[in-house]
Amino acid sequence: MQKKLSLVVASVVLLGMSACSLLPEKVDETKNWSVTKLYSEAREEMAGQHYEAAIGLFQKLEANYPFGNYALQAQMEIAYAYYKAGDQAQALAAVERFIKLHPNHANVDYMYYLRGLISFNDQISFLNFLYEQDPTERDPKATREAFAAFKQLVDKFPNSKYAPDSLARMNYLIDAMAKYEVHVARYYFRRGAFLAAANRAQTTVSDFRASPAIEEALFIMYRSYDKLGLTDLRDDALRVLTKNYPNTAFLSPEGVNKERKWWKFWQ
Repeated sequence: MQKKLSLVVASVVLLGMSACSLLPEKVDETKNWSVTKLYSEAREEMAGQHYEAAIGLFQKLEANYPFGNYALQAQMEIAYAYYKAGDQAQALAAVERFIKLHPNHANVDYMYYLRGLISFNDQISFLNFLYEQDPTERDPKATREAFAAFKQLVDKFPNSKYAPDSLARMNYLIDAMAKYEVHVARYYFRRGAFLAAANRAQTTVSDFRASPAIEEALFIMYRSYDKLGLTDLRDDALRVLTKNYPNTAFLSPEGVNKERKWWKFWQ
């Protein structure tokens, strides 16, 4: 019985091997392509938004021709292709790799800029889907990472052609972070955590001086200190609010009762 079973197993193995030998070998069409052919084909795939195919070709280019400008360009193109494909983790990894390997490259400023864009788009996605979840349950980590990336670009390469756009995005992100802090302060106030509300609003005033969100932050401080019976701090907050925003609507009855939608701050 055991001998028969062994014969059956051996027959199955031989048949399997025979079947495999009948299958045609997979041919790599790119095997003998020149570096220019690989690059042009990869660029065509990029133009057609076939990012996975483009990444594969750029990776083959880098592996087959690891030295020279084409290899360096392929590394940057890989990072951009991952970014366009929405693979943020791989895009960031490719960016970090390039910066680490080529810190003095003529176009390294672009890689710093791309790093900011990758995190910036993550932050935009965070805002787009915010209505599905209580904002206080989310940590806007990508917002801070995007700001830090753009700031590093501006600090390292103030004359870069990407610096003006980076500054504009930084201003947007500052306002986004400030509005988030105000939202959290308002959240605490509604739940009767007046000290926490005042402290969070104070953070907005201290850390985001240029943001319009300061107006509401001062108002929250004023109301929170009033609830806590801290009259001196309450009066100070009111004085600063009315001095800087003499026509503030927050002190009107409508302003006190108004439910503001913080995530629509761009309107």
